[in-house]
Amino acid sequence: MTVHRRRLVSVSSWQVTGFLALLLLGFLIAAQAASQAPRVRYTTQERQPLVETALGLQAQQGALKERIVSLRSQITEAERSSEGSNVLVRQLNAASQAARIAAGLVTLTGPGIVLRLEDSPEQVPADTAPDDYLVSGADLRTVVEELWLAGAEAVAVNDERVVGTTAIVDIGGALLVNSAYLAPPYQVTAIGPTDLYQRLSESASFRDFVNARATRFGIRLSFAEGSDLVVPAFAGSVSLRYARADLSTPAPGG
Repeated sequence: MTVHRRRLVSVSSWQVTGFLALLLLGFLIAAQAASQAPRVRYTTQERQPLVETALGLQAQQGALKERIVSLRSQITEAERSSEGSNVLVRQLNAASQAARIAAGLVTLTGPGIVLRLEDSPEQVPADTAPDDYLVSGADLRTVVEELWLAGAEAVAVNDERVVGTTAIVDIGGALLVNSAYLAPPYQVTAIGPTDLYQRLSESASFRDFVNARATRFGIRLSFAEGSDLVVPAFAGSVSLRYARADLSTPAPGG
């Protein structure tokens, strides 16, 4: 009996061990099969939308490439067509620059003269008006006009550019030029031809002015010539505030 019992126990232990091993192997196989099933389902369900998305992106990329090529062609064509208008653009730029210079909006440098006007140092007689011995707005206006007539291209009074709208007005003991108050002495800088002073000195009206103001009332007038004088640009407003039609000149075709 003892031998048979030992054999039964030994056989039972081996069978139990084998059964457990088979059970574990079956569990592993079932787990692997269960994990593969969602993977197969995921691949089957999601692949088609991904493929469609990829194809859509490829189509968009192709359309963008075609757009780029088209735009490059348009740019090239525009560059070629603009070559013919370069001459017109240069002409317009030159006309614009000439207009800015004529309006005094550009700083100019060149040969010219500098005139300096100072009040008379003489004792004012009792029977004479004191203002006659002071440099007035009329004096500066006369000098500026004579410079224009002599061929000046740009004029400034104490660095105030004189333009078509400039007013030179007496304000007490000073002058108002453009919107700036200027005090004596007054320095008039003019740029023009190299013989600007010769032209000015040969003017009969300018000589009359010098005799009337310098000789009679002692207004001091001095000058200097320069080859590299600077006339600053006009710094005021260029907007037109008041204007009216000139009816004295007939309209073209009228």
